[in-house]
Amino acid sequence: MKLLTHNLLSSHVRGVGTRGFPLRLQATEVRINPVEFNPDFVARMIPKVEWAALVQAADTLNLAEVPKEPTEGYEHDETFLRKMHHVLLEVRILPVTCLLLLP
Repeated sequence: MKLLTHNLLSSHVRGVGTRGFPLRLQATEVRINPVEFNPDFVARMIPKVEWAALVQAADTLNLAEVPKEPTEGYEHDETFLRKMHHVLLEVRILPVTCLLLLP
């Protein structure tokens, strides 16, 4: 599972949390799968990312590259977009278990 996918997942179980989000990751292996860089796609995805959940997932996986928040003018910051491309699209977690974080 990619971190972008994880960031969009929520639990449908009734009575567990208000949004069923974020899900906590438990991974035994992390792989890097190169994907062609598409700055426009990454820039369009940044506003859709639940940033706190992404930072939490990245911390769980010991990915130090994730900034605590998007930089200003990120649409034109290639360094930032490449970092986020790597984190959102190239980091793959195997096998993955997602657990609901309770308040």
